[in-house]
Amino acid sequence: MKITLVKSLIGCKKDQIATAQALGLRKIGDVTEQPDNPATQGKVAKIIHLIEVEA
Repeated sequence: MKITLVKSLIGCKKDQIATAQALGLRKIGDVTEQPDNPATQGKVAKIIHLIEVEA
């Protein structure tokens, strides 16, 4: 799955920032390719309001 950070991490909870960084997302516009598995889906669910996901 292709994940893009579209909103800023400023003001987010520390665990949400850590989740974004674990996915490789640091700045707005960063894109990462991740495997479509339950672990990744859980991370995506935690920060879905900050990202866009393409299957």
